[in-house]
Amino acid sequence: MSFVKTPEEIEQKFRMESGDFYDAEMLVIYWETKEDIIKRLLPPPLKPAKHPVASAFVANYPRTNFGVSYKEAALFIHAEHEGIVGMYCLSMPVDNDIALILGRETFGYPKKLATMHLKKEGDNVEGWFERHGIRVFEGRARLTNKPNTTDALKILMELGLNPSKPSSTVYNFKFFAAPDLINLDYNPRLMREEITMKPSMMKIGEGTVKLNFSEKDPWSEVEVVRELGALYLVSDNSMRPGTIVAEIDQETFRPYAYIKIDPFM
Repeated sequence: MSFVKTPEEIEQKFRMESGDFYDAEMLVIYWETKEDIIKRLLPPPLKPAKHPVASAFVANYPRTNFGVSYKEAALFIHAEHEGIVGMYCLSMPVDNDIALILGRETFGYPKKLATMHLKKEGDNVEGWFERHGIRVFEGRARLTNKPNTTDALKILMELGLNPSKPSSTVYNFKFFAAPDLINLDYNPRLMREEITMKPSMMKIGEGTVKLNFSEKDPWSEVEVVRELGALYLVSDNSMRPGTIVAEIDQETFRPYAYIKIDPFM
């Protein structure tokens, strides 16, 4: 293999119709936060969804169709654009450089390198991630077949969760800093993509969330008002091709443009 690829090598080794994850193990925790927090964190043209809900997951991907196995965590807030409800990704730590590059450059995920942990013992599951010596997120679930609150499933289904056919709609902005160190290369583009799931195991449970303060990873800004529940699943997941659905002016987007990078000082 050379730094310069032949057409045959490109076709054989770098073409994908989707990003596929086999036997992905995931712990997802859902909670209600405050409406004003959602409004403050959402870049236009995204708008708050019907309920001020956030979610976080820790996942183990033992095998993929792009040649790496890795762990990942993520923080989302629910939003909508042109009537389509989805999840806007605020942060996505990973522990593999190729997974970081593919997610950031292709789909716009705000990925950073970190350390993740996911463990299931019986009906108890725990997951966390750390960066710079701080355990930023800790999630736990007891797989009791019921969520924390009686209205949790109703709320989550109104936001698009379908337990019989789980899938996700995700929103990210694609953008890169310009080499002049001041501007962006182009106006940020809002990307929407679908992730389909085929679970071999899926259980509902009671979830707890702990968000610890970190200046570099401000997950604690998404305040936990009410824990809704947890989901544990083992699934074959597929990231479908994304679509650019909007464009935003650079100056309007500037306050939101620093979720991919740590503060310099």
